[in-house]
Amino acid sequence: MAQPPQAPAVAAPVAVAPPAAVPRRRRRRNAHLAHYLLLAPAILLSMTIVLLPGIFTAVTSLTDWDGVSTTPAFVGVDNYVEIFANPIFRTAVTNNIIWTLLFVTVPVVVGLGVAMLLLRRPRSRGLYQVIFLLPYVMAAITNAMVWLNMIYSPISGVIGFLNKRGIGVDSPLASTDWAIYAVAAVDMWHYWGFLLVVYLAALRQTPVEQVEAAQLEGANSWQVFRYVYLPNIKPTMQLMFVMITIFSFLTFDYIFLMTQGGPANSTEMLSTFAYSLAFATFQFGKAAAVGVVMGLFGLVAAVLYTRLSRRGMDV
Repeated sequence: MAQPPQAPAVAAPVAVAPPAAVPRRRRRRNAHLAHYLLLAPAILLSMTIVLLPGIFTAVTSLTDWDGVSTTPAFVGVDNYVEIFANPIFRTAVTNNIIWTLLFVTVPVVVGLGVAMLLLRRPRSRGLYQVIFLLPYVMAAITNAMVWLNMIYSPISGVIGFLNKRGIGVDSPLASTDWAIYAVAAVDMWHYWGFLLVVYLAALRQTPVEQVEAAQLEGANSWQVFRYVYLPNIKPTMQLMFVMITIFSFLTFDYIFLMTQGGPANSTEMLSTFAYSLAFATFQFGKAAAVGVVMGLFGLVAAVLYTRLSRRGMDV
C-alpha cells in the first residue's frame, strides 16, 4: 500500500540575535565623558584666571620678589610675620571688618525695605528701579568725583555751603575718625540700588497663594514679611551675604579714589595696603602675602555659604 506523500520538512527559523546592546556601564561612562567635555571650557578658564594666578601669588608670598628680579630668594613665612607685626596691616584688617559690618547691614536693610515698598507698586516700580540703579551702573570715578566736589568739598560742596552760612563743619574725609565712614557712605550709595533689584526679584518669586493665605489668617505686614517673604528669599540673602563679604575684603576703588588710604592710614584697606607694598615700595612678596590673607577671608565666607546651603537642602 502506497505511503501518503509527506509534507516537505520546513526548516526551523533561525533566531537572529539582536544587535549587541551597549552595556549600561559604557553608556554611563559616555554620559560622564560628555558632561566633562561640556565643563571643560569653564574649568580651563577658571584654572587660567583663578587657580594659576592664585598658586603664583601663594608662591610669591614666600619670596622676596621685587617685581623685576628673575631670581627671587625664598624667605619662607617671613613676609607673613612682618605684615602681621605691621600696625598698618592691623589697621587695614580692622577697617575691612568695619566696612563689611556696614555693608551687610545698612544697604541690605535699606534695599530690602525699599523692595518691600516697591512690591506694592507694580506700575511704577520699573521706573524706580532704573533711578535707584543709576549709581551702580555709573563708573566709580564718576561717583567719587560727584561726592568729592558736590558733598565733601569745603569750597564747592555742601560742606562749603554750610561753612559759608556760618555752620562750622569739617569735611569728614579730613578726619581720622570719620573718613572710613564717609567713604563707605559713597560706596553704599552706589551699591544699595543693586541690592534693591536683587531683593525685589526674589520677593516677586514668593507664591501669591502663601501671601493671600497669611492675610486671610489675619497676619499683619510684619508677620507676612517674617513668616512668608523672608523664608522664601532666605537663599538669596545668604548668597548676597557671602558676595558682600567677599567684595568688602576686596574693596579698592572708592578708597583709592577718595583718600588713598589716608589721612594717616585711617582708611587703609588690605587692598590698598597691598597696592602700596607692590607699586610704592616694590615689595611684591609682602603684597602677595596680603593678597593671600584677603583670599582666606573670602574662602571662609564661601565655606560658610556652602554649609548654610547644605543645611537648607537637608531641611
